[in-house]
Amino acid sequence: MPKFIDYNYDQMKMLAVSYDKQILPGTFESSLLYLIDQKLDLTIFHARYKNDDGGRPAYDPAILLKIILLAYSRGVTGSRRIEQLCRENVLFMAISADSQPNFTTLADFISSSKSEIAKLFQQVLLICDQEGLIGKELFAIDGCKLPSNASKEWSGTHDELTKKKAKIDKAVNYILEKHRRADAHERDDDVIARETKQKEKLDRASQKIERFLKTHEDRKGVSGNVVKSNITDNDSAKMKTSHGVIQGYTGVVAVDAKHQVIVQAQAYGQGQEHGLLEPTIEGIRANLNTDDSDVMATVKVTVDSGYHNQKALEYLEENRIDAYIADTGFRSRDPRFKDYKEHKPHDRLKSKPRFCVKDF
Repeated sequence: MPKFIDYNYDQMKMLAVSYDKQILPGTFESSLLYLIDQKLDLTIFHARYKNDDGGRPAYDPAILLKIILLAYSRGVTGSRRIEQLCRENVLFMAISADSQPNFTTLADFISSSKSEIAKLFQQVLLICDQEGLIGKELFAIDGCKLPSNASKEWSGTHDELTKKKAKIDKAVNYILEKHRRADAHERDDDVIARETKQKEKLDRASQKIERFLKTHEDRKGVSGNVVKSNITDNDSAKMKTSHGVIQGYTGVVAVDAKHQVIVQAQAYGQGQEHGLLEPTIEGIRANLNTDDSDVMATVKVTVDSGYHNQKALEYLEENRIDAYIADTGFRSRDPRFKDYKEHKPHDRLKSKPRFCVKDF
C-alpha cells in the first residue's frame, strides 16, 4: 500500500497576530490609515452623536471609514460581506483593530452620511492637489447609466398612477364579487385562499399609490414639463440604455488627465445628459477653486456629443471655458465616415429563418 503523511484534526495551533505589523509600509492600507488618521478632519461627523453624557459608546467614524474604503477598493460593497471580512480576513481585522462592527452599523453609516462624505471628497481632492497629483491641464467629462433599487413598474405621472390605482381597485372588486358568488353556491377553499391572498396584495399596492399621490406633486423635468415619478425612489428616472429601459440615474464624472483623479462626480435623476455640463463644471469649481484663482480659467475640457446643446454652448462661451465638445452631426461632416454604411452587415435587421415541417 502507498504511504501518506499522517494527519489529525484533534489538535490545536496557537497563532500570535500583531495587527499593526499586518499593515505594511507602501501599501494601499498604509496610505489609507495615514490619510484618515493624519490628514482628514473627521469632526464633521461629531454632530451625529449625542452620547457625551450617557448612552453606549459608538464606533469611531475613522474605523468605519477605513473598513468601508478598504472594502470598496477590493470591489466589495455589500454590508454583510464587509462584516464577514472583518471577522475572517486578517487585513480587515488589522485595519479595524478587530472592532467587528455589525452590518447594520456599516449600512446605517453609509446611508446617513451623504453630506459628510461629500465634504471628505473635497478634502481628499485638496490633498491630491497639494501632492501634485492633479495636473489641471485637461478635464474629461463623461457619464453612464446607473440602475437604482427601484422597479420601473412603479413609475408614472400622477394621471397614470391614478389610472393604475383605479385598475387595481377594479381587480379587487372583481375578486370580492367572485367570492360572494362562491359563497352563494359551492365553495372551493383552496381557490378562495389564493384569491384572498391576491386581494390583500392588490390592496397594499393601491394604498401605496394613494399615499404617494397624497404626499407628492407631479415631477418636473429640465424643460419644466411633467415627467414620470417613481413611488419607490422619486429621485430616479426611467431611462433607455443599451440593455433596455431601466429605473436609475445618470452618473457624470470629471477626471483629470494627469493621474485620472476624479475631480467631480454626481448622480442625476434624468435620462438625458444635456443640461448636466453646467452643474458638473460648477462642481469642479466648488471642489478645486481657491480664493485667488479660478481653476477653469486655464484648463481644457473634453466632452462627448451627449452634452451638446445650445444652452451648453452659451454657458461655455459666457464663462470663457476652453471646451472641446462634439456635436451630434460630426460624423456626417467627417470624410472618414463617408462610406461607413457600406461596411455594415446588410442582413442584420432581417428576420431569422424559421423551421418548417420538412426540416425535421
